[in-house]
Amino acid sequence: MNFTRKPIVLALLASGVSAMGTANVAYAEDAFFDALTGGKVSFTARARYEAVKEDNAKKDADAYTLRSTLGYQTGSFKGFGAFVEFEDVRAVGDEDFNNFENGHTNYSVVADPVGTEVNQGYLSYNGFDTEFKLGRQEITYRDAPFHRFIGNVLWRQNHQSFDGFSLVNKSFDNTKIGYAHIENVNTIFGEDSIGKAQNVDMNSDLFNIQYSGLPIGNLEAYAYLLDNEDVITSSTETFGARLSGSQAINDDWQVLYSLEYANQDDYKDGLMDDQNYYLAELGGKYNGWTAKFSYEMQEGDGTYSFNTPLGTNHAFQGWADIFLATPSRGLEDMYFTVVGNVLGAKVVAVYHDFETDADSLDAGNEFDILAEKTFNTHYTVGVQYADYNAGDASLGYVDTQKFWVYGQLKF
Repeated sequence: MNFTRKPIVLALLASGVSAMGTANVAYAEDAFFDALTGGKVSFTARARYEAVKEDNAKKDADAYTLRSTLGYQTGSFKGFGAFVEFEDVRAVGDEDFNNFENGHTNYSVVADPVGTEVNQGYLSYNGFDTEFKLGRQEITYRDAPFHRFIGNVLWRQNHQSFDGFSLVNKSFDNTKIGYAHIENVNTIFGEDSIGKAQNVDMNSDLFNIQYSGLPIGNLEAYAYLLDNEDVITSSTETFGARLSGSQAINDDWQVLYSLEYANQDDYKDGLMDDQNYYLAELGGKYNGWTAKFSYEMQEGDGTYSFNTPLGTNHAFQGWADIFLATPSRGLEDMYFTVVGNVLGAKVVAVYHDFETDADSLDAGNEFDILAEKTFNTHYTVGVQYADYNAGDASLGYVDTQKFWVYGQLKF
């Protein structure tokens, strides 16, 4: 080797390494910038008219509201990402309803307070067959809208979200493991609510495991440990399991079934006495139509009852929302549901018969019906009606009718 050329060779090598390092840094910077700016924008707008008529001294409510959201999901950079979603709820025209913040207590309630807030804002990481989220987020464990225990209350204009940490792991075949730690609940009632908690301070843990590898259906087990630090006496622990599935009889018919049991008791400084939850469903599906009979029991002893404070409760026990909170005597709900398609629109009809667990008092009955149609993926219109007829007058409920017309744009 010509040693006089060695410094030149070393210089060229050093220059090459330096250039490669600079290129790698530039590439990393470009990849990060591309992930940050190459994400996806989301937008929704839902306009709704809601009318409420109650057989009491309150004035009938007429609410015209508009919910708009604007979100941005970044691309992925080494598994990391971020999402932010702003939510705005406006009343259109006169506020002839009580939304818990306008002081119109002489009107019936339509729980859609106005305001603008960050509905979601979190950092995420995907790796090791697991998705991690840290920050404000919506958390659910079942298909919408059937979020019985944990939900985003998507029916109301101001959605419910949670501040905390969550993960979903899919390392094992046919298995999904979910965990979340919640520090705060952002409820549907808005920043300026009167008499309702906008935020609920918590130190709660949620566990949910789902297994879809059984021939008879899907198995779900859960434990929801709710430590309410604002009202410590309401803290509860709920342990439960659910089996749901279907079996084909022939090419046209399917049998549908569900069984669920849960137990709820006091947790930390809670005062609740032990109460149980039961659900049994049996139905059939034929040519796009579904019919099923359901029995749901939330036990109560006259002082304490089985409750689902973080659930999307509008989807259960009648759309008139008479029983968003379980009565202290508990509630037995026997109901029959028909779902089908008419002229391209989804149609749902439900009849409920209610009775208290303790004392077996008549808690009334309700008929609900919905028709909804989606056009070209982005546009949805619908009408919905609920008619509740009160039972035993000692329970304090009154005849209630509610009617909705809505339209939504989503992309």
